[in-house]
Amino acid sequence: MSNSKQQAQELIDFIHGSPSTYHAVNNIRKELNEAGFQELDLRDEWKVEKGGKYFTTKNGSAIFAFQIGTGEIEEEGFQMICAHSDAPGFKIKPNPEIEVEGNYIKLNTEVYGGPILNTWMDRPLSIAGRVSVKSNDPLHPEHLYVKIDRPLMVIPNLAIHLNRAVNDGVALNKQKDMLPLLSMITEEMEKDNCLVKLIAEELKIDAEAIIDFDVNLFEVEKGCIFGLNDEFISSPRLDDLAMAHAGLKALLSVGNSKKTQMLAIFDNEEVGSVTKQGAGSPVLRHILQRIVFKLGKDMEALHRAIYSSFMISADMAHAVHPNIGEKHDPTNRPFINKGPVIKIHANQKYTTDGDSGTVFETLCKNADVPYQKFVNRSDLVGGSTLGNVSTGQVDIRTVDIGNPMFGMHSVRETGGVEDNAFVRKVFTYFFGL
Repeated sequence: MSNSKQQAQELIDFIHGSPSTYHAVNNIRKELNEAGFQELDLRDEWKVEKGGKYFTTKNGSAIFAFQIGTGEIEEEGFQMICAHSDAPGFKIKPNPEIEVEGNYIKLNTEVYGGPILNTWMDRPLSIAGRVSVKSNDPLHPEHLYVKIDRPLMVIPNLAIHLNRAVNDGVALNKQKDMLPLLSMITEEMEKDNCLVKLIAEELKIDAEAIIDFDVNLFEVEKGCIFGLNDEFISSPRLDDLAMAHAGLKALLSVGNSKKTQMLAIFDNEEVGSVTKQGAGSPVLRHILQRIVFKLGKDMEALHRAIYSSFMISADMAHAVHPNIGEKHDPTNRPFINKGPVIKIHANQKYTTDGDSGTVFETLCKNADVPYQKFVNRSDLVGGSTLGNVSTGQVDIRTVDIGNPMFGMHSVRETGGVEDNAFVRKVFTYFFGL
């Protein structure tokens, strides 16, 4: 197996084990622990030192890992890669069971972010997420993670015989059409509160101990490598676990440098980032402050460190579509497996400017990695990412980049095997400066 293909399989394995933000962060935590990083609780007093390796989490769905540089932090600053742990999909509502004409049970869901709805239909689905249970401290419940690794439900399509216009385009109603079928009703089953009972059985706890849950649907089928030459990756949640995973592997592969290396994985990018664990919160700024102050430095040193720093905001990017190429800019046309994409927007939905774009181009050239550029067609409104949101909290020089892909926000997205290797290589070079 080639090195690129092996790295792509590592990514697929990571995503398959990370069907919720909580699982993604917990899996990153495990790898950091194994690599000798020390976990710091946000509520405790911190002790950090030059050369030390640390991480902290927020809400169980955001994680920040850093290696303290050997140089003076106000002079060397932070080398940062930022990504996000969440993906569009469906969250299960409280009291979710809905009985259908005495025969079926379906679950009530709420759409999270902006998924491509029709891609979720007729696929085997299951549930994963965080379960909050009773503890001795009413202000701090215990949290458990649930991931049921078997097909539990499906969101069924309506047959073409009952909707002859289905191939002309159908507007799907999020409350009516997108509810997953869980079970038939039988005389033996206890249909009331059956989801909580199922979760309790999976966790081997008493159902009465479960107070609340943050649980989402996920596609059961694992991602794969495909293509005539095994050149493509098909997987859920490439946006943005591909960048989170690449940043993690880069951080774990380098030793200490004079600069302080940091990987920041935020939650809630898909819904605007303005949450306590999102890029729009002060959490990153607070962590940077604590690091600088715990090294015995003052506010002046913090400001100097920030202005000596550089951030790569790493989210995914749009590759030129093989069937609908006209949706892309005439002269800036990224293709899969041609290298990471520098994302540019005149109105600053992306933070890239000539200065930060030049930095990333130079990083790619020095790492012997190809790169591309993306700009929206001027008559189309594109999306934004966490870079411009995070710089509203910490004004660090930032570039927005990402690997090219098809089907962003589909339940199955398509990326490139070589691109995954390319971005890991340039991230590793960046952290090793």
